[in-house]
Amino acid sequence: MLEGLDHDEQRAWQGLLAVMLVGIPQVERTFRAHGLVHIEYGLLSTLAQGPLRLSDLATVGNVSISRLSHRVSKLVERGYVRLRPDESDGRASYAEITAEGRAVVAQIAPEHARALREVLFDHLTPEQVAALADAMQVVGAKLGACMDGRPR
Repeated sequence: MLEGLDHDEQRAWQGLLAVMLVGIPQVERTFRAHGLVHIEYGLLSTLAQGPLRLSDLATVGNVSISRLSHRVSKLVERGYVRLRPDESDGRASYAEITAEGRAVVAQIAPEHARALREVLFDHLTPEQVAALADAMQVVGAKLGACMDGRPR
């Protein structure tokens, strides 16, 4: 037992560790097979909803501007994303998904959803999924993450 944690805190932490160390790598295989890492697939999925300023994309993706810049550059090189200047602010740029990027997201999305269900959601009742969602939204928000998919 970890010192300072009660029984339920211990159980929650052990379950979270199992998901992070065993479950997440299983889910990541769905996009790694396409040469993408988790953050890149997340950025493509976000951009599939519409173009975003890079600063807003960093917020929604919960990443630093420098990490975003590196990953977006890779997506541009692969032809999945294009950058265009913000006409109202010459210092800013918009990222938008290309047809190739949409095609790869469309190909990966069903596999990704299936893996998430196999790893996590198929083992829970609808009430447990709702409780997990509520708990993780609170924790994510306290960590400063953009939890609703919109720029702050």
